Amino acid sequence: MTPIRIIVCGFGNVGRAFVRLIEDKQDDLKNRYGIAPKIHAVVDIGGAAIADTHGLPLDQLRELMDSGQSIERMASFGRPGMSGAAILQTLSADVLVEATPTNLVDGEPARTHINAALKKGMDVITANKGPVVLFYKDLQERIQSSGGRLFMSAATAAALPTLDVGKLCTAGAHIRAVEGILNGTTNYILTRMGQEGCDYTTALQAAQDLGIAETDPTLDVEGFDTRNKIILIANQLFDQCLGITDVETVGITGVRREDIEKAQTDGRVIKLIGSVRWENNRLCVKVAPEALEADHPLAGVHLSEKGISFDTDSMGRITVTGGHSSPTGAAAALLKDLLHAYCFYRE
Repeated sequence: MTPIRIIVCGFGNVGRAFVRLIEDKQDDLKNRYGIAPKIHAVVDIGGAAIADTHGLPLDQLRELMDSGQSIERMASFGRPGMSGAAILQTLSADVLVEATPTNLVDGEPARTHINAALKKGMDVITANKGPVVLFYKDLQERIQSSGGRLFMSAATAAALPTLDVGKLCTAGAHIRAVEGILNGTTNYILTRMGQEGCDYTTALQAAQDLGIAETDPTLDVEGFDTRNKIILIANQLFDQCLGITDVETVGITGVRREDIEKAQTDGRVIKLIGSVRWENNRLCVKVAPEALEADHPLAGVHLSEKGISFDTDSMGRITVTGGHSSPTGAAAALLKDLLHAYCFYRE
């Protein structure tokens, strides 16, 4: 049995969902995979909870989450005001699970957390896109010098296995192009526009009413979320160090009802596509609405579903669709990366 000491930074929806999965699946993790994950510390905006050598009691964590209380109020373990940076300076652990909110200005506080963990040789599993989008090259250099590893499945479309398929399932093949519907909100809006003949504003309001779109949907509808994900995919699969300014990005706010109708008349469907393609021996990465042929494997991905398609030289086209677009889906990707790190690809 392999014990794994985990520090969780960020105790919002994703961080809490991850802890719930660890509790719900603890017997399965021991019996099927031979690992015993222990939550040694949890950090949130108001403070932290730090365990003894046995880890935080999962039943008490569950009670705290169910009651809606902050982590620093956990009896006997709470540390009001203690930061993630302080935890990582003083506590030894095997893995950092980074689940703080994404910051695309300077990557903080996740950047500090990840750098501190790598400096100590810890493995990092992140759902936070900020540092890996903004400072990918720097992180790769830190990984090389530290011996730690970085896993980011949860940052590249949550439960949809983008990197797994691209890195592992296409081994031996040359990937000529990647196309992805990587944002469930924009796909929902475009689907409603196509199915109901409504305009963008009406479809957006419907998405907001259902809680699919945020009150401020800019990150999604301007294509920025898709851009961030396709950057990570391109960097990982094509050995690049692309940044935000390297990707031509067009969102869906300019898509009109007439555009949808014209595409339907032509037997096509409009989707927001993040793509990576080799063109004239140059790697081109972009995000834009595209009118897909009806038989395109992503044309049938509707509502808030996502999908990714790989065009390869020797395996043909490989497409994966689905995966929960939810905190639980992102948490499941974090858990998957933990299993990959300690069960399947341990170096």
